[in-house]
Amino acid sequence: MSEAAGDQAAHRDPFVLVHGASHGGWCWVRVARLLRAAGHEVFTPTLTGLGERAHLLTEDVGPATMVQDIVAVLENEELRDVVLVGHSFGALVALGVADRVPHRLRRIVLLDGLVVEPGASGFDGVPAEVIEERVASAKASPSGLAFGPAPATVFGLSDPDDLAWVDRRLTPHPLRSYTESFGLRDPLGNGVPVTYICCTDPPYLALRSGHEIVRRAGWEWRELATGHDAMITAPEATAAELLR
Repeated sequence: MSEAAGDQAAHRDPFVLVHGASHGGWCWVRVARLLRAAGHEVFTPTLTGLGERAHLLTEDVGPATMVQDIVAVLENEELRDVVLVGHSFGALVALGVADRVPHRLRRIVLLDGLVVEPGASGFDGVPAEVIEERVASAKASPSGLAFGPAPATVFGLSDPDDLAWVDRRLTPHPLRSYTESFGLRDPLGNGVPVTYICCTDPPYLALRSGHEIVRRAGWEWRELATGHDAMITAPEATAAELLR
């Protein structure tokens, strides 16, 4: 390897991949493998109260907790020039991280992400019937703190093995992270370049209201012909988009 090639390999941007509602860091395993094969450091943290950290759910877990989860990774791993990827609900977390530590980020990629106006809550970006269903689910739960996960079919999955894998890994999602504002600043992204990747086949209609915000912000817009859980249904195409 030449000295120039060695320097390039040594300075490849690290990726931090943030999962969506009811998911965990586990959902990125296929994409993370491809990014690492391309020579990147990859981190797939699980947000507090979800996945293998579901046992940590308390009434205090909300947007601030989840933003701190990711900020702590960036700070403790001493990461710079990060490509921060937020999938679905994780887009709000990624934008919140940009408000806290923009100097650690090179760019943000929102993969079929939930986007709301500055100061709005997650529930401000989804249809009324989704809100009603999730609030009712949380009220019916033993703790009242989290709503139950949707079936994996909702996320555009069809392969029987993928459906079984995702259904058994999904966990209830903290309600407070949708009812409480992330307090996002204006402009969204806090000056960090943002790319939005819209999954189109099938489209996840619950996120449609945020698309106008994305276009108004002037962010780069791309489309990926796969379902909402693109990291599972199309890992190669997803990794290729992230590496562009």
